[in-house]
Amino acid sequence: MAIHWIKDHDRVFAVHVSGDHLPGRTEFVTPDDYKQQLGYIVYPAGGQVLPHRHQPSERTIVGTSEVLVVKKGRCVADFYRDDNSLLCSREMGPGDVLVLVAGGHGFRMLEDTVLVEIKQGPYLGLDDKQRFAPAGNGKSSKS
Repeated sequence: MAIHWIKDHDRVFAVHVSGDHLPGRTEFVTPDDYKQQLGYIVYPAGGQVLPHRHQPSERTIVGTSEVLVVKKGRCVADFYRDDNSLLCSREMGPGDVLVLVAGGHGFRMLEDTVLVEIKQGPYLGLDDKQRFAPAGNGKSSKS
């Protein structure tokens, strides 16, 4: 399956879209209420996006949401529950897209890797992240 929902029971931690996902028509992967929206917009040859701008609107967002795209290489994304225990791991390769929704995460590079990171700002420096040591015995479930 090209779109994989990484969950712990009903709670979504991330959405992993494989690099070979290529829909034949426009589709949004994320629900409308997510902090980051991920969609694949499909246009025919000769199609266009008319010039436009987005209306100013105030939004309140709690937390930082991230979208990562593997530009080159391979890595393993590890997903952690709120108690810092490992939920699961997913291998990612070129073209894969990851929308981080909840919980903690870390990455282990299997090859020289270039990740494109997209998130809302402003960046808060050292106060932007809470680092932690993984808890438990390393058991994980495949998600």
